[in-house]
Amino acid sequence: MQTNFSDEALRQPHIREADRVLRSCVHCGFCNATCPTYQLLGDERDGPRGRIYLMKELLESRDDDDQVTHETQTHLDRCLSCRNCETTCPSGVEYHKLLDIGRAEVDRRVGRSTRERALRYGLRKALVEPRRFQALLALGQTFRPLAPTSLKAKIPPRASHAGRTAPAAHTRRMLVLEGCVQPGLSPNTNDAATRVLDRLGIALSSAPAAGCCGAIDYHLNAQEAGRERMRANIDAWWPYIDQGVEAIVQTASGCGAFVKEYGDMLADDPRYADKAKRISALAKDLVEILREEDLEALAVHGDARLAFHCPCTLQHAQKLGGAVESVLGRLGFSLTTVRDGHLCCGSAGTYSITQPALATQLRDDRLDALEAGQPEQIVTANIGCQTHLSGAGRTTVRHWIEVVDEALTTAPNDEARTASTGSS
Repeated sequence: MQTNFSDEALRQPHIREADRVLRSCVHCGFCNATCPTYQLLGDERDGPRGRIYLMKELLESRDDDDQVTHETQTHLDRCLSCRNCETTCPSGVEYHKLLDIGRAEVDRRVGRSTRERALRYGLRKALVEPRRFQALLALGQTFRPLAPTSLKAKIPPRASHAGRTAPAAHTRRMLVLEGCVQPGLSPNTNDAATRVLDRLGIALSSAPAAGCCGAIDYHLNAQEAGRERMRANIDAWWPYIDQGVEAIVQTASGCGAFVKEYGDMLADDPRYADKAKRISALAKDLVEILREEDLEALAVHGDARLAFHCPCTLQHAQKLGGAVESVLGRLGFSLTTVRDGHLCCGSAGTYSITQPALATQLRDDRLDALEAGQPEQIVTANIGCQTHLSGAGRTTVRHWIEVVDEALTTAPNDEARTASTGSS
């Protein structure tokens, strides 16, 4: 795609990056074929190719150009950032990088209403601090019966868990990112991951000073606040890296996709560029750890019939489509066939709150596909998808590692060990 940026504009790093991405696009339209919002709305401006044209027009225009309107902002807001288009694109267009630039620029140009600013600010402040989020969640759960139906679906029931047992002192050590909302919404997820890795001879622990990965701030156009969270996490993790931890594990694929881009997003920061690159290299989704281990030694015989929802951040951002399915298959679980598995469920970070109508339609379509094979449970790899799909009140939705952990407690060698202990 030909661009028309002035030399003065190209001296700005974000314009140079946008120019690079735009020039890689050959406007073939293959991306529209797999774009969830284009499938729903049928509007060129609600597909990747149309949005790329809108962003090109925006970035090439002057600040006083009246062609840049709230309509442009609306079409960019409707994008899920699912990156399905990147998987489809034959030219390797890094659409998500252009989208971050375009969204920040259109917000700077046209602003937002008081209501929208309040919503986005509220989401940032409510979600990114685990203690604050858990307090608000507990309050919401207490008064859930009194909430309107539309709000009630957003408030999950209280989650129960037995608590995390400290793993044995293994030679192999890894860090886990606790996350911001997952400890409140699904506390058993990281507990289960800790127990399973303990069985494999890996000690999983957290860095208490580490917090939200920064994705929520960053994708709500508070990009510098997001970068500050990245820097804070790097500082929290670095002493453990010096001590030789093997990896930084994410059990939420959304966090994993974002942490793996720390190196790119802090590349211009002279103090943190090298460290951020190192962090991105160490970042691993949980499935990347398990698939390399001797899973058969766990003696898990999973007999549940499962449907796996592969989050966009796992298959399109991290390019790990099929990895969880392979691990679950090795462990004996039966997986149903899910049509259109590349499509987004509509969670997409805060999208289910900022774009509720589209998110609900996408969720219901995904559930129809996931339930078509009559699974006993639906499993996924991201807390946002898990909560969004669960909000429909249909088939039970859990993180896949919880199902593995549960099967471990009834593995045959455990039963034999118990019987042997009882007879001695």
